[in-house]
Amino acid sequence: MKSTITKSAMILSLVGLSSTLFAQDMQSDTTQRFEKKEFRTWSIGLNGGMLTHYTPFNADNNGDFATPQESWGYGGYIKKQIAPGFGLQADFLAGKVKGFRPNGLAAGATAAQQNSGFETRIDWSAALKANFTLANLSLNNKRSVLSPYLTGGAGYMSSSANTDSPLGANTAYTENWFIPIGAGVKFGLSKGVNLDLGYDVNFMKTNNFDGTRGGANDRFSYAHAGIEIALGKKGTSQLQNYSAIAALREESAAESAELRRALSSAEENARRDRETYAQEMGDDDSDGVANKFDKCPGTPANTVVDGAGCPLKAGTNIIREKVIVTEADRKVVDEAIRNLEFDLGKSTIRSRSYSTLNKVAALLVEKNFSLKLAGHTDNTGSMALNLRLSKDRAEAVKAYLVSQGANASRIEATGYGPNQPIASNNTADGRQKNRRVEFSLF
Repeated sequence: MKSTITKSAMILSLVGLSSTLFAQDMQSDTTQRFEKKEFRTWSIGLNGGMLTHYTPFNADNNGDFATPQESWGYGGYIKKQIAPGFGLQADFLAGKVKGFRPNGLAAGATAAQQNSGFETRIDWSAALKANFTLANLSLNNKRSVLSPYLTGGAGYMSSSANTDSPLGANTAYTENWFIPIGAGVKFGLSKGVNLDLGYDVNFMKTNNFDGTRGGANDRFSYAHAGIEIALGKKGTSQLQNYSAIAALREESAAESAELRRALSSAEENARRDRETYAQEMGDDDSDGVANKFDKCPGTPANTVVDGAGCPLKAGTNIIREKVIVTEADRKVVDEAIRNLEFDLGKSTIRSRSYSTLNKVAALLVEKNFSLKLAGHTDNTGSMALNLRLSKDRAEAVKAYLVSQGANASRIEATGYGPNQPIASNNTADGRQKNRRVEFSLF
């Protein structure tokens, strides 16, 4: 009666636990790099194999019976993988354990006595085990194909023994504790299915498991093969055979490739910008007005043009009266120099500099001054880069002044790079002073 109640309770527990497993969260594994991933952590397994009272831990006399007999057994388990290398599983086992030729018979025992044996029926057994999976250390494969493991735990069993040994006696169903330890290996057939090969040794907490009371507690082994099926979202990996090292290498390689593509794209865009700038700021007709601001491109050589690059009307006499650069004029230029700012490492003038540059342009138009623009840099970077940057910045100032009506033919733009420093390049303050565009009125 007690055995029937116990078995009923185990079946109800198994049904409840199985319902919980299938109701688990089914969120999909993310495809975003370096984000939290979902894994299959629950699994069920079914197996079958050979039961025998022989184990590697038996003494020379092989326990109470000298000769083991193999018989079929079957079992299953439910497992929760907590970490890649550690899980907990509930095991179930049933079958028969047999052996014959009892040890300890007196000399002269009959052949029948010598060939007597035992058969112990395992009505049911349940055990809670810790499963230690040797982590997947592959550097190239995220999913391990081969996963060795070790198990150990404690269990409770109901069994009965039938024996014709003169040293033993039949036993009714009794319940005893036992300690199972084992080892095995799993072969990954797919993301959700493993072939499980294992070997368990069960140490009974009784010396009468085989119907013969010996000097030590009995033990038996179970060599089995079976299938493990992972529960969870289709397409996600099992936690027990997932290599975080390989996954990190794969994600890092993808990130590196994406950064290289982005860098290549940025370099190509920068090259196109340089070509566009060179085209716009070039002077194809050599009239002193950049292409971008030249409203009359293709004027003949030596043609006198206005600030828009268009020829002055024939016969127009240009009378230039001699002018003197006053202190007020220099103040306008000095203010423009102080307020002149460019984008970092570029020749693009920042909008906050426009107001003072507009005053310089008005001064050039009003008094018909000539202006020399000299671009300078510090010594950071290559000589070629600094020469080009200083020239481009001087040309950018000229282009802006021309766009405000100044005569392009009266403005000269030159770049000297780092060759004419006014302070030491060994300090940040000195390098800041050396990065400048000088305005010279004449």
